[in-house]
Amino acid sequence: MIRIGLDMMGGDFAPYEAVKGVLAFFESAPQDTHLILIGDEPQIAKYLSEYSLSPSLYSIIHASQVIEMHEHPTKALKEKQDSSIAIGFHLLATEKIDAFISAGNTGAMMVGSLFSIKAIPGVLRPTIGAYIPREDGSLGLLVDVGLNADCKAENLNQFAILGSLFAEYILNINNPKVGLVNIGEEEGKGNLLAQATYPLLKENNQIHFVGNIEGRDILLNKADVMVCEGFTGNVLLKMAESVHDIVKRRNIDDEHFNRFNFEAYGGVPVLGVSKPVIIGHGISSSVAFKNMINIACKMIETKLTEKIITSFSTIS
Repeated sequence: MIRIGLDMMGGDFAPYEAVKGVLAFFESAPQDTHLILIGDEPQIAKYLSEYSLSPSLYSIIHASQVIEMHEHPTKALKEKQDSSIAIGFHLLATEKIDAFISAGNTGAMMVGSLFSIKAIPGVLRPTIGAYIPREDGSLGLLVDVGLNADCKAENLNQFAILGSLFAEYILNINNPKVGLVNIGEEEGKGNLLAQATYPLLKENNQIHFVGNIEGRDILLNKADVMVCEGFTGNVLLKMAESVHDIVKRRNIDDEHFNRFNFEAYGGVPVLGVSKPVIIGHGISSSVAFKNMINIACKMIETKLTEKIITSFSTIS
C-alpha cells in the first residue's frame, strides 16, 4: 500500500482544488494507494461530501494551523507545529507516509525537506528542477531552478547525477543526455563556475555528458538534463512561464506553446533528500494536484530515492 500525504491547505485555491485533484486521481488510480489528507477537517469533509468517494481510499488528519505564503519559513515551521506542512513532515519523518506533497509556502517546504528528513548521505545540496517542453513534444529537465543561487562545480556535478536519475526513471528517458548551460558550445567557455564544472561532468561516468548547450538549445532536444546554478535556472524558468502568459494574452492557440502551462505537469520533487517531497505552484489547480500525486506514486514505485542513495554511495 502506497501512502501519500497531501497538504490540503496549500495553494491559493485550498482546499477545493486539492479535493478535486484527489477525486481526479482516484478516477484512474490503482486501489493500492491511500491518501492522507492533512488540513482543516471540517472544510475538507464538507467538500468531499459533495462527491461519492469511498472513505477507504483516504484518511483525514486535522491541522488547526496554516503556514501562509508570506510567512518566514523557519519561524513559521517552528511556531506552527500544528500546521498542515509541519504535520506532513512529521508523518514523513516517522514513516507514517511514504511521500509528502504541498502547494503551500515553498520556503517552508524546503526547510522541512532539509531539516526534517535531511539530505541523502553524500549529497552536498539537494536541488529542484523544472520540466522544459521541447519542440519535438518531449520533456527535458532544467536543474537547478532556484534552490541554490550560488554553487560550486561539485554541486552542479551532483545536480547532473540527480537530474539524470529523475529523467531516466520518472520521465522515461533512456540514457539521458546531460548538457551544461553556457554561453558557448566550446570547452573552456563561460565563467569560472562553468569552466570548473565542465571537466567534472566530462569525467563523470554516471552520466551521459554531451558538452555545453546555449540558450537557443534549451527548447530543443540537444540535452535531456540541462544543468546550471539556481540563479540562471530561475531566470530561464520565469521567462518560459512568461512565454505561456504572453501566448494566452494574445489568444494564440499553438500546440507547443500550450505545453508551457506548467500546471499540466504538477509539481517538482526535491531531489537529493531521503524521502519523496513534491512542491507545487501556489496557483495549483486540480490537474496539478492530480499530477503531483501521480509523480509521487511513480517515485515510490520506481524506488527513485533508493536508486539515488545507491548512486551516491559509490561516490568517494
